[in-house]
Amino acid sequence: MLSIILFWVLAAAALVFGLLVFRLDSMAQVTFALLASFLAVAGLVLLLGLGYLGLVIALMMVIEMVIMAVFMIMYMMNPAGLMPMSMFHNKAGSMTIAVGTFVVLAAGILLVDWPAREGEPPPDPTFALGEALMGGQMLTMMTLGVGLFATIVATVVLSTDRGRYDRLGDDLRAARADDPAGGGVGR
Repeated sequence: MLSIILFWVLAAAALVFGLLVFRLDSMAQVTFALLASFLAVAGLVLLLGLGYLGLVIALMMVIEMVIMAVFMIMYMMNPAGLMPMSMFHNKAGSMTIAVGTFVVLAAGILLVDWPAREGEPPPDPTFALGEALMGGQMLTMMTLGVGLFATIVATVVLSTDRGRYDRLGDDLRAARADDPAGGGVGR
């Protein structure tokens, strides 16, 4: 009974937070609504008994959303994406596609006959999933992941000759911004 209640709570949370992505008006709020929706989906995957996959979804989404929030704070014109904004890039169309996709997938879940299970589950589902996805290349992919992350960090560090603290000082309290581009952007 508890798992059924938890399923419906997580399903409702995923839907509500997914809809809030289209209703909120600041990038920071949208980021955290999307994170909450993905975490609810990760909870549903965990509820299905797929611990490894659920944790991977949760970790990936948390890291992705935190990186997005950090980049918003560093590079957006409005402070940290907190100012109200309007998303003009086909809001109605994207909402229609999202709702249509949900309806089609829900109809598929309810109307398609599910096959009966054949055979037994493997003794270690996590190992079986990793072996099915990566084969013998798990160490290679882990090393590649660390290498890609280091490349991303190095690219960002090398591509910026100054940071946000260079313009207004270490405490961000300079009277005027030391903006080499001019034009009063830093005021």
